[in-house]
Amino acid sequence: MTRAIPIEPLTAEAFAPFGDVLDTQGDPDRIINQGFCGRWHDRAQLDFTDGRAGISLFRAEPRALPYLLDMVERHPEGSQAFIPMSLDPFLVIVAPDDGGAPGRPRAFRTAPGQGINFHRGTWHGVLTPLAAPGLFAVVDRIGPGANLEEHWFDAPFTVG
Repeated sequence: MTRAIPIEPLTAEAFAPFGDVLDTQGDPDRIINQGFCGRWHDRAQLDFTDGRAGISLFRAEPRALPYLLDMVERHPEGSQAFIPMSLDPFLVIVAPDDGGAPGRPRAFRTAPGQGINFHRGTWHGVLTPLAAPGLFAVVDRIGPGANLEEHWFDAPFTVG
């Protein structure tokens, strides 16, 4: 038996308990480069217990809807940002912490040009592009020690 989760549009307000939405909504904070570039400044709260921030590139296989969610993960030692390198939407799944385990998941679909930053310790689904190429820049903690916890659900959820 699966349980259904609707997909919500990704907004800063709805996503705030889980992380930051990275986009260019509203006017830029600054105009730079001789007036030819808008800068939306300091859009994510990078948070690491130790180590350093690193930038990696991920290429993930696109997934189809409805999507079967059977596992979420979290990173207790650092935040994790996903910045798509195309304008294709992707699926973002998060869950509140409920006494050390994930609560009921929520699903969001990004708009073209949106990225996200998961707060440190946020339960989330795996990288889930909805179209090729599935290429992302990822900013996260580089350092020693385990920084991954997985939780497998007793019964999966159907997203979409």
